[in-house]
Order: sequence, then structure tokens, then C-alpha cells
Amino acid sequence: MTQSSAPDSVGLVTPFTVQFDEPLRLASGRTLETYELVVETYGSLNANKSNAVLICHALSGDHHAAGFHSEGDRKPGWWDGYIGPGKPIDTDKFFVVSLNNLGGCSGSTGPRSINPATGSPWGADFPKLRVRDWVHSQARLADSLGIDQWAAVIGGSLGGMQAMRWALEYPDRLRHCIVIASAMKLSAQNIAFNETARQAILKDPEFYHGDYQSHDTYPKNGLAIARMIGHITYLSDDVMGEKFGRELRTGSFDQGLEDLVEFQVESYLRYQGDTFSKNFDANTYILMTRALDYFDLAREYGDDASVAFRRAQCDFYVASFSTDWRFPVERSREIVDALIDAQKNVSYTEVESPYGHDAFLLPNEHYREAFSRYLARIETE
Repeated sequence: MTQSSAPDSVGLVTPFTVQFDEPLRLASGRTLETYELVVETYGSLNANKSNAVLICHALSGDHHAAGFHSEGDRKPGWWDGYIGPGKPIDTDKFFVVSLNNLGGCSGSTGPRSINPATGSPWGADFPKLRVRDWVHSQARLADSLGIDQWAAVIGGSLGGMQAMRWALEYPDRLRHCIVIASAMKLSAQNIAFNETARQAILKDPEFYHGDYQSHDTYPKNGLAIARMIGHITYLSDDVMGEKFGRELRTGSFDQGLEDLVEFQVESYLRYQGDTFSKNFDANTYILMTRALDYFDLAREYGDDASVAFRRAQCDFYVASFSTDWRFPVERSREIVDALIDAQKNVSYTEVESPYGHDAFLLPNEHYREAFSRYLARIETE
């Protein structure tokens, strides 16, 4: 039996592209006259279209959340452990929609796409985006699929910010909002990490002010360093210590040989950075980290999150992870407290995990059980 034919897998999936010809006015004041979104779906939409679930991806995610693109695929979608028959997001019950966000580099319209006004790639001139722009484009995607209301909008990290924005922008179009390892705004430290990563890209001589495609190159070193910085913040100190400690990959500390020493963690980070730099667009990285920095759920509500959440009509589920220092449990508790102040129904799970921010993507029995129990409560008829 292949991985794709396992009984709890959605199996082989084929992404498709949805074209939008109605202009989209963005928060920046600019307009995209046309754009495309790449989408995957899992499960079946029921007769009254009431069982649809939207998956909002995080910074480096895309539309491929579950299943395999071919029999030869060795790695499934990024949330395959939680999407499929009998899994928390049960595709025997739900029709699951996952997309590559506007501005992405996995097929949706973004910096790599051709600007119809110039006939050249958008590059760094692609419009700046806010989380609300993604939500508005997702609402149009729902329209194109004939979905008036989502049973749930689900997201982790940056995806959780999109889920919360959905609850405020389209309160009557979702029944449940599921926010995992997220926050209502970034801390100054988080913004600093993002800016440091961006500077690594911007200072790479192969960046060419974002016009690297026309030079037939890309800022490989800057993007690799940006990924290394980000990856460090996604893991916990305990996991890095357990996985690598101070183990050496090459060399020794014998007298005179220190210059030949290479730690295992150094090799690992370089591998992660090099792999990422080959698969992700630098302009997209800059665009998405800035959208992450700009997000502030309560800014336009007098900086009062409880006032913001009073707009919502849905129920909420919030989850956090004990060693996540990028989006610590305190940020999730702030969301829960604001929802309680706003008199909204909210369930909260605080999960013990050694895996830092990445824990929301990884197997964890407590997380899986709590997530499953909440989703089992969602009515689809």
C-alpha cells in the first residue's frame, strides 16, 4: 500500500486555478484588475453547501495542505497529519478548501507573475498586502465555489490572523473561527526578527532592488539566511538541544584544528536555508512578513480587542503551545480574554509540547484529541 492509498489519506489531489476578473481594491489604495488563486479541495461539498471549511496558511505555506500530487511524492501536504478521513479536519464530514494566498509564489498572482501593464514580472512593485486583502480575496473564492457560509475558518500562526479577520470582516459568513498558535498583533521582538530577515535579503547583491528575475538570478544567500533566522524562532531551545546539542559534524577541538569544526546545528540550518531559497520567492517573503508585521486586530477599534470581537457572530476555538516563544501562550490567552469580555463562546486548549512554534504542525495526542472534539461539535446540516 502506498502512502497516498492509506485509509486516512485524502490520496492524490490536483490543484486548480480560479481566475478573477473583477478588480480588487487593496488596503494600500492600489487595485489588482485581475488575479488568480491556486486552490486544492478535499472531501465533498454537501447538497446545501454547509460543510465547507477554509484552511488559511501561514508564512511559508501554500495550497497543498494534504494528500499527494503523484504516486512518487515522498512528502504530503503541510498539514496532512490533521486533514483526511478520520483526522481532526475529517474529510468524510467536511469539504476542505485550501489556497495559495494572493502574493504567494506557488501559482497564485504574486511578485513572480506578469504585470499586465508592463508585460514584465511584478517583482518588488507588486502591491503591498494586508491580512484583510487576503480575506477579501478568499471571500470571492467562496463566492466562486457557491459557498455562502463556512462551517469553519481555520488557521495557524499567520493563518490564525486571517481567521480572526474573517470573523470581523464577514461575521455572517462563518460559524466557527479556529485560531492556533497566533496573536492579535506581533510583539516588537517578532517585528525585529522579521526585519532582520528582510535585511538579509535586501542587502544581498543578487536582489537588484527586487528586480532579480530580469537579471536571471535570485538572492539565494539572503533568502537562505532569512530562513535560518526564522527557523531558529520556530523551534524551542529544548528541541534544538535534544536534536543537536553540541554535536560535531566535522572536525575536532584538538589543538590547532578549531577552524575545521562544524556543529551539526550549523549544517542543519544551512540545509534548511538552501532548500528554502530554491523554492520560495524573495519578494513574496518580504511581502508576507510585512503583512504579518502590519496586522493589528484592534487598531481600528480604539485598540480594544473586546470591542473588535463584538462584531463577530461565530464561536471560537483557540489553541496554544507551551514552548512557543514566537507566539507564546500569553498571546492566545489575550485572545481568549478579549472574546470572553465580548461575550463570545470560546473554547481554549493549552498544549504541552517541546516543539516550539512548529508544534501546531506536528503530531501531538492532546492537541489532536482537543482539536477533534471541537470540530466534531460543528454542525454541517
